[in-house]
Amino acid sequence: MEGDDLEATDRPEPTRVRDEVLATPEPMPGWVPRAILLFLGGVAGLLILRWMLAELQSLLLILVVSFFLSFALEPAVDWLSRHGLRRGLATGLVMVGGFLALVAFIVLMGSALFGQISAFIEDLPDRIEEVEADLNERFDLELDTDDLTDRLQDQDVQGLATDLASNALSLGISAVGVLFQLLTVALFTFYLVADGPRFRRSVLSFLPPQRQQKVIDGWEIAIAKTGGYIYSRGLLALASAIATTIVLEIIGVPYALALGLWTGLISQFIPTIGTYLAGGLPVAIALLDHPPDALWVLAFMVAYQQVENYLFAPKITARTMDLHPAIAFGTVIAGAALFGAVGALVALPAAAVIQAIASTYLDRHEVLDAPITRDARSGDHRDVEVGTSGS
Repeated sequence: MEGDDLEATDRPEPTRVRDEVLATPEPMPGWVPRAILLFLGGVAGLLILRWMLAELQSLLLILVVSFFLSFALEPAVDWLSRHGLRRGLATGLVMVGGFLALVAFIVLMGSALFGQISAFIEDLPDRIEEVEADLNERFDLELDTDDLTDRLQDQDVQGLATDLASNALSLGISAVGVLFQLLTVALFTFYLVADGPRFRRSVLSFLPPQRQQKVIDGWEIAIAKTGGYIYSRGLLALASAIATTIVLEIIGVPYALALGLWTGLISQFIPTIGTYLAGGLPVAIALLDHPPDALWVLAFMVAYQQVENYLFAPKITARTMDLHPAIAFGTVIAGAALFGAVGALVALPAAAVIQAIASTYLDRHEVLDAPITRDARSGDHRDVEVGTSGS
């Protein structure tokens, strides 16, 4: 009996054995450490990529602008090259011509603004005296604005001198930075255009033959659409500048030629708000020179905008760049959010290039007739095409 008791006490209890088995940790699967390391490595890589993009944002912006400028200059350079000029010389001539045109525009606008502001400042005391005399006569007042005018002029001069002295260094540094960026853009643009064929051959050499044709087609579309954008905007700017100059001359607004050039270029090459900026300056100068003329200038600006939107623009842009207004507006906002003012400027040609490439490589199918696909204004049931991904 005693032997049986000892044997019974030495035998482990089933519950204790089960608890010990359950308490023993299972070994970690081999894929878990690798997954953790892969996840941490991916997060670290994303953080490094984000840091690099933030640090290289200015360089990326310069490259984007240079590419679109090279696309815009390519047709003119190709035309000169076909007529016997070396490609490098043709590129230099086109870039110098564009630079001289920009300088001439800035000089004309600067002289117009400086002359008008100077005339306004000279006439300001007389205008104040006229307002003072009118108020005193109408409301039986005894206003004397001479002391107030002298004080304001003294304070303005002192404040302007102080601001210029304190901000001279920062303005100089900013000017040098802007000049360096412009020179960098010009250098990249020159090499992208002058060595364009060799650069494209170098890029295509990394691709198999079956993909090279697609890249060539996309490159040609980008050049055609960007050049078409510049061409269509240039024609619209020329028409606007001529019409505005003639009307301002008839009305008698000073600096009609400079204001006409301003209206044509700003209204066409600054998206969305360019129309208001372009029309605001002639109206303001007419208001300063002879207030009743400002109403005539404003009426012309509104009328011409309607003629341009419904007559000129559809015919000129039909074969160059046709973007839905909502898409164009959203593209400009996205470009401005990403790259600021420069992004807003290149947003429309970029959208045109993307749209053209998508329409080239994506299949388009006939749309079924339905109430929501019909034009309610005209009642037509014509088929409309939409892009769908190709199979």
